[in-house]
Amino acid sequence: MKRITFHFLLSTFHLPPFDLAQGKLSTFHPSTALTSSRCSFGRACFLLSILLLTACASQPAEPQTLTLMTHDSFSVSEEVVKTFEEANNAKIVFLQSGDAGSVLNRAILTKDAPLADLLFGVDNTFLSRALEADIFESYTSPALEEIPDAFELDPSDRALPVDYGDVCINYDKKYFEETALPVPQSLEDLTKPEYANLLVVENPATSSPGLAFLLATVAHFGEDGYLDYWRALKDKGVVVVDGWETAYYTNFSASSGRGPQPMVVSYGTSPAAEVIYAETSLDDAPTASIIGPDTCFRQIEFVGILKGTQNRALAEKFVDFMLGREFQEDVPLQMFVYPVNPSATLPEEFVKYAQAPAQTAGLSPAEIAANRDRWIQEWTDVVMR
Repeated sequence: MKRITFHFLLSTFHLPPFDLAQGKLSTFHPSTALTSSRCSFGRACFLLSILLLTACASQPAEPQTLTLMTHDSFSVSEEVVKTFEEANNAKIVFLQSGDAGSVLNRAILTKDAPLADLLFGVDNTFLSRALEADIFESYTSPALEEIPDAFELDPSDRALPVDYGDVCINYDKKYFEETALPVPQSLEDLTKPEYANLLVVENPATSSPGLAFLLATVAHFGEDGYLDYWRALKDKGVVVVDGWETAYYTNFSASSGRGPQPMVVSYGTSPAAEVIYAETSLDDAPTASIIGPDTCFRQIEFVGILKGTQNRALAEKFVDFMLGREFQEDVPLQMFVYPVNPSATLPEEFVKYAQAPAQTAGLSPAEIAANRDRWIQEWTDVVMR
């Protein structure tokens, strides 16, 4: 902005000279009308005020910081985040806090002095616990109009769906081709003698996919039958490890570890990941999923605005953004899950290699919340003793 000096103002409005040493107007010729001087000086002061206000207003405001608490597996493209930040003069901070259970625990423990404005990553296995803890503020995003009702598990709109994925058994195609062994088509098939010692699963007490597979067996066999099923699996040599990485990268025969088990509890999108991250270009996925009725369990992840946020308006905008097409289309190749918004275009690798079951095993969040700990303990008593 062009600098405006007092001398410029004085000359422009024919004001008497200003004595800087004395801090007052100098004496001027008596013929100068006093009222004219006062009027001109007033106009000058008004103009100066306007110029100063304009200069202040032209300074860009500092970006508003918005903090999202989430799990360690969360990922989003930098350019997608930048799009939101530039459009809203914002700075997004991602507070990664362990696995989904740890994130929820931290949010509950700090709810009286929240560490973030939003929380992403609570899934349907922990949803009821989050709602009972009353950590979220309700927000009915206009973007929900595009989301299928099947994903909206909270009628009060405190937790809004963002993505979903299916926990399924993956198998090593080459193994089954070379042994001419039929691929199991059901949970019951896995207890047959020919599949003894061929399956590795994760401990549901320490692993999210392990818990999801346990829930699939509860949903399919019922409370009266699921423990008998696990006894049968144990008799057939099912291998149990603590987490997904060990199961997949150490025990699974089709992974880089070339382990001894040709079947592993993983995700319906894992075959697509095998193609995308292959060291050499592949024409087909080396793995596939068993997707018969009730063999997979669907996990849905939610986002919610944390109570106590000081940035409610900006938090609402980010929720809308997460449900919008740009963010939704970024989700598959960042976290290998599906977008809940059907208008989002899936990457080619998902269309060709990822598998989605027609019928997943289902339990309501309320059922899971009421029985999860007991089911895990009962499973532990049967399988790990």
